[in-house]
Amino acid sequence: MTISPENIIIIGAGPAGLTCAYELIKNNHKPLVLEQADLVGGISRTEIYKGYRFDIGGHRFYTKVIEIEQLWTEVLGDNFIQVPRLSRIYYRGKFFDYPLSLKSTLTNLGIIESVLIIWSYAKTKLLFFDNKKEAETFEDWVITSFGERLYRTFFKTYTEKVWGIPCNQIQAEWAKQRIKGLSLKEAIMNIFFGKSNTKSLINQFDYPILGPGMMWEAFADAIENKGAKVQLNSKIIKINRKSTKILSIEVEEKGKIKIIEGKHFVSSMPVTKLLSIIEPKPPDNILNVANKLKYRDFLIVALIIDAEDLFPDNWIYIHDQNFRVGRIQNFKNWSQKMVPDITKTCLGMEYFCSEGDDLWSLSNSELIKLATQELERLGLAKYKLVEEGTVLRQKKAYPVYDKNYYQYLTTIKDYLGTFENLQTIGRNGMHRYNNQDHSMLTGLLAAKNILGEKHDLWEVNTERSYYEEFRT
Repeated sequence: MTISPENIIIIGAGPAGLTCAYELIKNNHKPLVLEQADLVGGISRTEIYKGYRFDIGGHRFYTKVIEIEQLWTEVLGDNFIQVPRLSRIYYRGKFFDYPLSLKSTLTNLGIIESVLIIWSYAKTKLLFFDNKKEAETFEDWVITSFGERLYRTFFKTYTEKVWGIPCNQIQAEWAKQRIKGLSLKEAIMNIFFGKSNTKSLINQFDYPILGPGMMWEAFADAIENKGAKVQLNSKIIKINRKSTKILSIEVEEKGKIKIIEGKHFVSSMPVTKLLSIIEPKPPDNILNVANKLKYRDFLIVALIIDAEDLFPDNWIYIHDQNFRVGRIQNFKNWSQKMVPDITKTCLGMEYFCSEGDDLWSLSNSELIKLATQELERLGLAKYKLVEEGTVLRQKKAYPVYDKNYYQYLTTIKDYLGTFENLQTIGRNGMHRYNNQDHSMLTGLLAAKNILGEKHDLWEVNTERSYYEEFRT
């Protein structure tokens, strides 16, 4: 069944796709947004289990991009709350404040180890003072920036837990993108004087009172109120082209296939999936390269706990190889409206994994048991206080920056650039580990391109949109 042509078709109702659609409706266009899932927001959505709301990875609303900040306020209005930032690092049985404080650092590491870290940093700077060669791997970049001792103390274990590969196989590009602008000097200034010139160390941030999904639900409502469509449970199974022009897409909805013709196409689906469903198929070398791009998957175990107050953090990073959990969120500390019963707590135990590996393959009951056991071993909550839990698996949560990713992505980018009416946006659409504000910016600029402007989405300056979060 073929339906009448749509002027603009947007694949994906995450932050990038919804921002693109919203900008278009403000300029009197009525795009069609198609989303495979049953919720909008992508990995920025908010899930609900028995009234308990939880995020997929946690999302702070803080940005350097004025246009995006204005959009947030315009769409959500007074439904933001100010949340104090508090996170800690768990390492060798102890909790370290982050940003680092004099008391926790000296108490936990001891004066001798603290001095050795500073000495390692100084020695590294002396050794590499005349070395003009740019670091190629994450390991090299962090060591030259912070010293080897601090790298092995805080960076190595957690980073390898997140990505599932050694740090010397991760491109330096990821470190530059995520932690550029911070240095050991800044950290030391913060330890001794309680402040830093580094803007990333924000003390508070905005947060939708009902979780980040509230923002994307508001975007979807605004789009539909203007006569456009946001269609859920719509799986794209084929993209038809003639030479370098996309003609139509084939969509599966409730077991039925529809062909939708269009003039402009914007996609935030994983770029590997996009290339695999284009017909006629792209050249073999493009498909071969696309198949080599890797992703890291993610699952969250949300535990409901019979305790009113467990710990004050938004989240805790687990830098300890003796635990499988990578990060723990306390959703009530983001907003008390995230829990239906204020006498209880909902924690998100986050595990980084790959589809089909031992963690991913565990049953939900096994994962809930593992998370509960690790929570008790960490000293955060007694096993008997955990009442129940639920598990959510997220495929392709993080694009992997392995040693060959940039070469592969450049080839794909050049090929996609030959299409006259197709743009790719967002984290998965561009295979870039970016935050929601950066994804939104790519969607905003894609809409402006359709409106007649000329922006190269691949050259969006990530520093405009990142707050350079110090996540090791």
